[in-house]
Amino acid sequence: MDLGSSMEVKLLIAAVIIGLIHLVWATIAGSGGHRDTAWLMGPRDDPRPVMGQAARLSRAYANFLETFPLFAVAVIAVVMAGKTSSQTTFGCWLYLIARVAYTPLYALGLPVVRTLAWTASMIGIIWIIVAFFQ
Repeated sequence: MDLGSSMEVKLLIAAVIIGLIHLVWATIAGSGGHRDTAWLMGPRDDPRPVMGQAARLSRAYANFLETFPLFAVAVIAVVMAGKTSSQTTFGCWLYLIARVAYTPLYALGLPVVRTLAWTASMIGIIWIIVAFFQ
């Protein structure tokens, strides 16, 4: 089985790229002010919390880290079990698109729409899991 040719694996790698973008975006937003270069490059022994949009981006990244392992395991399981289908591809796309939407929505402080994007990403994962058990 050539795992690299699976659309689900390609979408998994795309989700990794989204995670990297989340990390860089939150990191850049959280620099400046009391979080100067010396503090950022040092041991960070004195906590310097961020506020506003930088804090929202940090929370959005933390949320990505909560959902991504579930997505990754579900994708790996269906690929390894040979159970990929249009249903699993759809679930992957749903997760991916919802996660792409989630961070900017959170950064803008749009709570209801943000929650809908999160819900859509969870439905994508569930879609993949259901396909695994069929």
